[in-house]
Amino acid sequence: MKIALYPGSFDPVTFGHLDIIVRGSKIVDKLVVGVLTNSAKSPLFSMEERVRMIKDLTKDMENVEVAAFDGLTVDYARRCGATIILRGLRAVTDFEYELQLAQTNKVIAADIDTIFLTTNLKYSYLSSSTVKEIASFGGDIHAFVPENVMEKMKDRWNR
Repeated sequence: MKIALYPGSFDPVTFGHLDIIVRGSKIVDKLVVGVLTNSAKSPLFSMEERVRMIKDLTKDMENVEVAAFDGLTVDYARRCGATIILRGLRAVTDFEYELQLAQTNKVIAADIDTIFLTTNLKYSYLSSSTVKEIASFGGDIHAFVPENVMEKMKDRWNR
């Protein structure tokens, strides 16, 4: 059985993330969406909230599992039986960073490969940071995130 791990902070999950989840789930037998805490970022949503949002969005995808983790991605990949780390690429700048990360992971865990999926062109500009900034100023984010995520973001900013 081919198991892949798609790690990310998903704060918030966007249509770009969902595109990678849908496409990745068609490539492997099981796709684990691993929600992590990025120490370099200040999250809008708790890890539990992000896991719940993604679970709601993927509930009809039988081979997708969503779980929280911390620590090294390769360590979590091993714990969940993944031999593949799935990553999305939006632009050349993403590739430079992701290639370095993939090469480092390969040194740490030679048995785990990284596969890159290029983002659908209609989401190539999209990032969670941009969505959060637009939402923080009351901007319309319906083209960037699913309805349930948009409502949760509106609630968060209106507090």
